[in-house]
Amino acid sequence: MFYGITDLATFVLGTIFIVLLPGPNSLYVMSVASRRGVLQGYRGAGGIFFGDSVLMLLSATGAASLLRANPAAFMLIKYAGAAYLAWLGLGLLRGAVQRWRSPQQLAVQAPLEDSSNPFSRALLISLMNPKAILFFISFFIQFVDPQYAHPALSFLILGLVVQFFSALYLSALIFGGAFLAAQFRQRSRLAAGATGGVGAMFIGFGFKLASASLS
Repeated sequence: MFYGITDLATFVLGTIFIVLLPGPNSLYVMSVASRRGVLQGYRGAGGIFFGDSVLMLLSATGAASLLRANPAAFMLIKYAGAAYLAWLGLGLLRGAVQRWRSPQQLAVQAPLEDSSNPFSRALLISLMNPKAILFFISFFIQFVDPQYAHPALSFLILGLVVQFFSALYLSALIFGGAFLAAQFRQRSRLAAGATGGVGAMFIGFGFKLASASLS
């Protein structure tokens, strides 16, 4: 046992697979990087890191367990998160349709098409993502020995492991998105199709999260 962590190797392996699963967090960060550049992509990633840290803290203090015991609270978070993702998806689809219809005009205006704060938007996506809540309830907390004298240290180490692999993955998506942006600037309709695809995926994530359960 390592600082109250019952099986660190299994946790690391599980974390890698879970981080690699496509989800609204990673998709949003890549979308921001492809449309607005590396710096804005990392601002979005910062929102994801902060949101995940909050969820880890809730898990460590037992607040996440209260969600499991209170289905009404979980349902509220679930549907609010699903609605928000669907709203983002619809916005991306509208932008894609406009760009497809007027590729030359919108190509010039593209840098101004989204002035929202990537950090705050990514933070909302992270906090309202039942996938993350389910992860920290059903997986994250199981690797801490309740008899260990300093459980806060165990949670800190596990949290750092999650954030390390998340940072690696999001960095790859950010630089990949920036490369795609250079291609999209030369091919406006290709950019419109990609934006529409991202929007459709966000709507799909919304429907998927709306059907999530704690069981």
